[in-house]
Amino acid sequence: MDATETVNEFAQLGLRTELAESLTQLGYEAPTPIQRSAIPQMLAGKDLLCQAATGTGKTAAFALPLLNQRAEWERGKKPTALVLAPTRELCMQVAEAVHRYGRPFGMRTLPVYGGQPIGRQISALKRGVDIVVATPGRALDLLQRGTLSLSEVQTVVLDEADEMLDMGFAEDIEAILEQAPSERQTVMFSATMPKRILRIAKAHLRDPLRIEIPREVQDEGEGPKIQQTAYIVSRAHKVAALGRILDVEAPTAALVFCRTRDEVDQLAETLNGRGYRAEGLHGGMDQAQRDRVMGRLRSGNAELLVATDVAARGLDIDHLTHVINFDVPAAPESYVHRIGRVGRGDRRGVAITIAEPREQRLLRTIERSIRQRIDIAKVPTSAELRERRLTATRNNLARICLDEDLDDYRGLLGSLTVDFNIDQVTLAAIKMAHLATVGEAGEADIPQVEFSSSERHGDRGGNRGKSSTRGGRAGQKIRPGSSRGKMQRLFISAGAEAGIRPQDVVGAIANETTLAGSDVGVIDISARFSTVEVPADSAKEVIAALSATRIKGKKVKARRDRH
Repeated sequence: MDATETVNEFAQLGLRTELAESLTQLGYEAPTPIQRSAIPQMLAGKDLLCQAATGTGKTAAFALPLLNQRAEWERGKKPTALVLAPTRELCMQVAEAVHRYGRPFGMRTLPVYGGQPIGRQISALKRGVDIVVATPGRALDLLQRGTLSLSEVQTVVLDEADEMLDMGFAEDIEAILEQAPSERQTVMFSATMPKRILRIAKAHLRDPLRIEIPREVQDEGEGPKIQQTAYIVSRAHKVAALGRILDVEAPTAALVFCRTRDEVDQLAETLNGRGYRAEGLHGGMDQAQRDRVMGRLRSGNAELLVATDVAARGLDIDHLTHVINFDVPAAPESYVHRIGRVGRGDRRGVAITIAEPREQRLLRTIERSIRQRIDIAKVPTSAELRERRLTATRNNLARICLDEDLDDYRGLLGSLTVDFNIDQVTLAAIKMAHLATVGEAGEADIPQVEFSSSERHGDRGGNRGKSSTRGGRAGQKIRPGSSRGKMQRLFISAGAEAGIRPQDVVGAIANETTLAGSDVGVIDISARFSTVEVPADSAKEVIAALSATRIKGKKVKARRDRH
């Protein structure tokens, strides 16, 4: 396709010629399906509810119409468009994209997010801005200070709406939308479409057009863009299994997901001790630490990023080849977001999940949700790993054999062959190169665990896996089914009036501690506080974790119950 055809294809969507030409200069060849569907409708002023996988071109799908509509508008000091994004990283990426696309028009774009001095953002708003790209928390802060005005906003975009709700921003989003003009255009983009997204759409969108871009169907004979594999491993062997998988896969860059901050720190330290270049990323790190970590990964000084879901949201790493779930995510939506970070555009990727035997039901639930099969593989044996390492050594030696400076070592070879035959010298050199390059595989084999056929095909007997969470009314009690020993009841300083539900408490504990949801005992949600039973030997860990995180976006305090 030549440049003229490219311009015409974007221009045919209703975009201005200069904007289409700008896209050609940036290397865009043709609109993606979400861009073809959303751009004309957004230009027509319709409210949209769009579902498309991560990495399908959603940013351009809303940024291009925003720029196109404002190309000839008179510039004032107040913004006419607001884009909300869940994280600082995504906020910056969207703002950079809008700036690149909008160069022909000199559009004034401002990213506002936490972690940056608010005074600088206030000064920029006072000078005048056309498009504001913001995280919900910082946007609400600026609104409350009276320095951000939405009185002239004509378009609001919610990017990665499901992610924002998962992070507890629902109330912030509601408060922001209530301050925007009622006659505005509202557009929502989301990778998944849970019921809570639909509730917000019903409340704030006017007769929205729903656009759903199905996942790509591969041509016959063509492999999937994301190869999905799971390994069933006992908890005691998970780290060893991860090491073997990394040795066999040899990723250029991999994102390894863990549930808790402590798990991130421990796993990153363990991997570094085993010779990998790993960096940790979690919510307990300040912005300067996050920037250093991301800089090391993008520069190639680190090959593994070990992170929690919250910390990794909004990250876009061009050379990422693998996503590894060190634990099975509790919700299929989380799995979709995690693996969506590879296999973008024309790139292919690998998604690997390390599951404990008790997590096989979660794998089956994810398969049903994504309507794709996750292949179950066996952890490489010690013999297979040794063979892989020997192959790596052979390839390294083969490259060295092509070097032109080998004659420098001919004298050393001659002196060695005086005492040893040529085969001995050659084998010794190979051994030395092998040990120096990849080490020796002397580990014991990891016990193989078979995937239960009843889990794969569905076990209709018994009550295994039943969910106990049913809302969040004051006085509600549930028992998820812990079978552990002595339990300790904990007090949490928020209840039904703060929107806290039993599943929120279970989720916070499972995400921020080493406990699983099934370890949690009786949960009692009262109007202004809640109580939860946890194993007594884990009470201190749970108190520290809950006091350091948020539930439904609320900062809470936890302590042992005194009653």
